[in-house]
Amino acid sequence: MHCHPRKSLLPKAARRYNGRHSIFSETGLGMQKTKVSGATRERLLRSARKVMTNAYAPFSNFRVGAAILTSKGKIFAGCNVENSSYGMTNCAERTAIFSAIAEDGPGLQIRAVAVVGSPVANEDDRGVPCTPCGACRQVIYEFGPRAVIFYEGEKGAKQSLITDLLPEGFRLK
Repeated sequence: MHCHPRKSLLPKAARRYNGRHSIFSETGLGMQKTKVSGATRERLLRSARKVMTNAYAPFSNFRVGAAILTSKGKIFAGCNVENSSYGMTNCAERTAIFSAIAEDGPGLQIRAVAVVGSPVANEDDRGVPCTPCGACRQVIYEFGPRAVIFYEGEKGAKQSLITDLLPEGFRLK
């Protein structure tokens, strides 16, 4: 049985394996780390917790808040907004990113993202494990391929680079 590879519509650079010999080493995205101070991390988490209370989550009963830090030092926050047509639901991370683009334009560069989540019935808004979904990881990567993500893991507060959460992310630029 022979397999015939399909012709890709993606640019040649985007079709390459995103490993060690990928376009990232050519563009300098490889080993660089984003540094975010503890005070900035706490500011992001506070913003995410505050906006989480505005979430519209009548179907999942799970509120999520997110805050992004841009390369210009601005913070944008967003919450999840569910819809009767589940596919039309928007996650908190994408709400924050889309708000930043709406205000500052398409040149957005994300340095960091904080994500918090809580069941609606949780009166004290204590966080529960909550990381960005796959779609949000790809959108974060589009605007912040070196972004650091702060979130609640099973054993407490965690942080990861977006490339650790989405090791094969891509950009068509």
